[in-house]
Amino acid sequence: MDNQRLILLLVFSFSLVMLWDAWQKQGQPPPAATVAKTQAAAAAAPGDIPTPTATTPTATPAASANLPAVATSAATSAASVVVETDLMRADISAQGGNLTRLELTQHRATEDTKKNFILFDNGEKHIYEGQSGLIGEGLPNHKTLFSLPAGEQRLQAGQDSLQLRLQAPAVAGVKVTKVYTFHRGSYLVDVGYEVLNEGAAPFSAPAYFQTVRDGKSPETDSRMVSTFTGGAVYTEQEKYQKMTFEDIAKGKAKHVQKADNGWIAVIQHYFVSAWLPPPGVEREYFSRKVGEDLYSIGVILPLAAIAPGASGKLGVQLYAGPQEQEKLEKIAPGLNLVVDYGWLTIIAAPLFWVLELINRWVGNWGWAIIGLTVLLKLIFFPLSAASYKSMAKMKLVTPKLARLKELYPDDRARLNQEMMELYKREKINPLGGCLPIVVQIPVFIALYWVLLGTVEMRYAPWLGWIQDLSAKDPYFILPLIMGVTMLVQTKLNPPPPDPIQAKVMMFMPIVFTGMFLFSPSGLVLYWTVNNLLSIAQQWQISRLITGGKKAA
Repeated sequence: MDNQRLILLLVFSFSLVMLWDAWQKQGQPPPAATVAKTQAAAAAAPGDIPTPTATTPTATPAASANLPAVATSAATSAASVVVETDLMRADISAQGGNLTRLELTQHRATEDTKKNFILFDNGEKHIYEGQSGLIGEGLPNHKTLFSLPAGEQRLQAGQDSLQLRLQAPAVAGVKVTKVYTFHRGSYLVDVGYEVLNEGAAPFSAPAYFQTVRDGKSPETDSRMVSTFTGGAVYTEQEKYQKMTFEDIAKGKAKHVQKADNGWIAVIQHYFVSAWLPPPGVEREYFSRKVGEDLYSIGVILPLAAIAPGASGKLGVQLYAGPQEQEKLEKIAPGLNLVVDYGWLTIIAAPLFWVLELINRWVGNWGWAIIGLTVLLKLIFFPLSAASYKSMAKMKLVTPKLARLKELYPDDRARLNQEMMELYKREKINPLGGCLPIVVQIPVFIALYWVLLGTVEMRYAPWLGWIQDLSAKDPYFILPLIMGVTMLVQTKLNPPPPDPIQAKVMMFMPIVFTGMFLFSPSGLVLYWTVNNLLSIAQQWQISRLITGGKKAA
């Protein structure tokens, strides 16, 4: 019995530590001084043009040796053009043709739900933008001032794509045009270069495509939701590799550097931006610190030699949007892995698949969570039944255990011997109630991460006052109901013989209620329904066993 209490206490303590850790890791707004430093670093960005390794082809000397310096500017107030599609509103700056701001019009902001969510940010709250350029002396890069097109740039009705062309200053017979292509119904943007060689010598140069971001947590991180923010690289050989901004700053980030496949991305809660080079092309992945709390993550690709009088093209796709797993899997191999469930992915991924399947049937993520909870309860019914039977029997023999403690208060060995004899006579396994609980822990934790990391749950309503399953209950009704269910469960369990253990077990519902006050409603809904089903099952089993004992 004491061993059973100990295991249960450890389970509760482990859950409490997890919740407390999430509480402590909540994102804090950065001091104004830090924001100012980051913005200044982004403006100056010393040395932030990547340098390819010796084995990566560089700009052809004959073509680039006599190129004059391209006009650059460190000013953040450069002119920009706004591109509007059915899913996004993108700001393209004249400086470098950089994508400096990206507003996702189908996703609302976390702090002010009347506004749209901002992924790429030019300094309002974060530094986060997409940059690219050619590598070589005098060649246009992400600091070059490009000529912007005039007029409205909006995807019109019946138009499937919109192309934006930015012209770099011509140098030594080399004309470079940066081209963005936006698509209807897609978060994919084609980013590329068209190069016309009007010189007398062949031209070749590598191009880079990078995401520059500060290390701050996104606004979607809350008190109870602290998730991974950092970089990731995927290749067919090495698979999925994550890197934190801290490791990048220390030069300890480990990832594939050269391959002919894969992608590189910046990940945050619910959203991702990823550079997707075409398959079969040699590329070099890089990650480095470029300023005060400012990091660059990207890829370098070779531009094939262009003969005099000829033209060439080079481009990649940029995905910048929500982590919708089904769509990501179709865009690029392994891209769905950015929805990171950690070491329990092997359990969490199937759970989400089932959750999504149920949602297709019922058309509501809240009811889908309830359906999944019922399904899991049915799967674990035999284990739960064994646990509750053991608890019910233990409750029946509690008076006898108390009597034994009175008879042998100072003889621990004799007490244990008599207790084991009692268990044997009553056919009770003192650990029978623990093993089922331990087996289910990984499933519960995996589901916890599924509900935390699923963007489909963001602003998904259930019913009544619950209009966002990813946010806390605005009136704290669900957490209070959950607390009551935990208290009822505690009352149904046999009371611990140890007074200290008894106080701890009674205190747990209060602690968990306090923790769940600020947890996503989807999590609280799952926990509440699971508790209600457990209470019904436990009550029925206890009634049957108690009734059978009385009849006997």
